[in-house]
Amino acid sequence: MNKDLLERVLMLANHILSTGDTIRKTAKIFSLSKSTVHNDVSKRLYKIDKVLYLKVQQILDLNFAQKHIRGGEATKRKYAQK
Repeated sequence: MNKDLLERVLMLANHILSTGDTIRKTAKIFSLSKSTVHNDVSKRLYKIDKVLYLKVQQILDLNFAQKHIRGGEATKRKYAQK
């Protein structure tokens, strides 16, 4: 694996681990696509560091479980402004 790619994967994983950000927010911060971030922290990270992968997956699973709640709150704010 390319050294730059390896550094990017670890940087993204450590960012998600330290902040708890979603894939979408992480992609925006690092100016990457969501699919790139997803592939990095799911497929590539598993091959690099399985322990770090499991920690990041716990955060991503929590974010996924809360996704419908965040969407409902965003819709509520949208219509409250009108």
